[in-house]
Amino acid sequence: MTAHPRPHAAPAQLWLERLVLTNFRNHAATTINVGQQPVVLVGANGSGKTNILEAVSLLSPGQGLRRAPFIDLARAASDGSWALSAKVHTAHGVIDVGTGQTATPETTERTGRIVRLNGEASTSGALADYVEMVWVTPASDGLFTGPASDRRRFLDRLILCFDPAHAKLSSRFERAMQQRNKLLADGVREASRFHGLEVVMAETGTAIAAARNEAITALKIVIEERRARDPNSLFPWSQIALQGALENDLEHRTAIETEDGYLHTLERARERDRAAGRTLDGPHRSDLIVGHGPKTMPAKLCSTGEQKALLMGLVLAHAEMIAARQDGLSPILLLDEVTAHLDEARRAALFAEILRIGSQAWMSGTDLQAFAALIGHATFLRVDDGVVHPFPTKN
Repeated sequence: MTAHPRPHAAPAQLWLERLVLTNFRNHAATTINVGQQPVVLVGANGSGKTNILEAVSLLSPGQGLRRAPFIDLARAASDGSWALSAKVHTAHGVIDVGTGQTATPETTERTGRIVRLNGEASTSGALADYVEMVWVTPASDGLFTGPASDRRRFLDRLILCFDPAHAKLSSRFERAMQQRNKLLADGVREASRFHGLEVVMAETGTAIAAARNEAITALKIVIEERRARDPNSLFPWSQIALQGALENDLEHRTAIETEDGYLHTLERARERDRAAGRTLDGPHRSDLIVGHGPKTMPAKLCSTGEQKALLMGLVLAHAEMIAARQDGLSPILLLDEVTAHLDEARRAALFAEILRIGSQAWMSGTDLQAFAALIGHATFLRVDDGVVHPFPTKN
C-alpha cells in the first residue's frame, strides 16, 4: 500500500466547511455551514440525520455508508435527480466537490454518479486523493457476530484509505470469479476456457491477500501504541488476525509461489466447485478474527457494551493509522448513533479521543444530553424532517 502523494505539508485538519443537499433523501434543500470542530446532529428517528452523514460519505469514493443504489437517493417528491455540493479543506487546499445524478429516461438503469472537482468532470475514484473518511453505523455493531463478509468489507475499506487501486483489484477478482462460476454452472469442462480467468484470479487474489496482511500489520502497530499510551483505556485493545489460505501462505512463501499455488488449487478444484455451485477457495473466503485483548476472549462472545467499546477502539486506531500515513492529516469521522451501548464514561472518553486525534467528526443521536461533554467543543445542529437548524447550547 502506498500513501497518497502530498504536494506540500499537510494542514492540521481535513474538514468540511459547507454542505449543500438538493433533493437528497428527505432533504429538499439543505445548506450546512460549520467550522473545523466536531458536528453533532440531534433529532428524532427518521428526521434525516443519517441522510446527512450519508451525503458526507459520498464525498469519498464508492457508494457511501449505506451502500445504496444511487437511484434510491433522490427525494420521493422529486423528478429522480439529486445533488450534493461541498467546500472541503484538504491537503491540496480548498476544493469544491459536486456529485449527483440527473433525471433522464435511463436513470432507473444507471448505477454511476456524476462527480465534479472544482467544476471539472471527474470520477468517484479521484475523491480518494483529497478526502479520507472512517465511519461507523448501527449496522457496524454486528461486525463481530455477523458474517465474515462484513469483516472483509471493514478490512478492505481500511486498505482503500491508502491504496485506491485496491477497489479495482477487488472488482477484477470478482468479475473473473463470477465468469468462472458461470462456466462451472454451464457444464463447461474445456481447461482452456478456465485458464485465463484463473490466472486473473490468482494474480489479483494474491495481491488482495498481500494488501490485507500489510494493513493488519500496520493496524497492529497502532493498536500496540495506543495500548502503551493508555493501558487502562475504556476502549480495550484488540487482538486481530487474518484467517485465510492465501494470507497464511504469504507468511511463509513468496508472492509468486503463493500465486502459483492458488492457480493450481483452482485448476484441481473445478469439479468440487461445480458441485458446490461456487468457488470455495480465495480471498473472498477469508475472515478477520478479533479478540478482546485484556480478557483474551473472542469478540463475538463479549457483551454488547464490550463489543461496541472494541469496535470504537478499532475505529480510533484506524483513524490514527490514517493520520500517521497521511502526514498527520486526520480523517473525517462519521459516527451514526454513536452513543448507543456506550455508558457515560465511555461517551466522555470517546469525545476526548476525537478531540485529541483532531478529526472533524460528524455524529448523530436522538438525545442531546448524551453529547453534553462536547458542549463548547462542537457545533450542534437540530434536524427536523429534513430541515436543519442551529441548536443553541450553553456551556
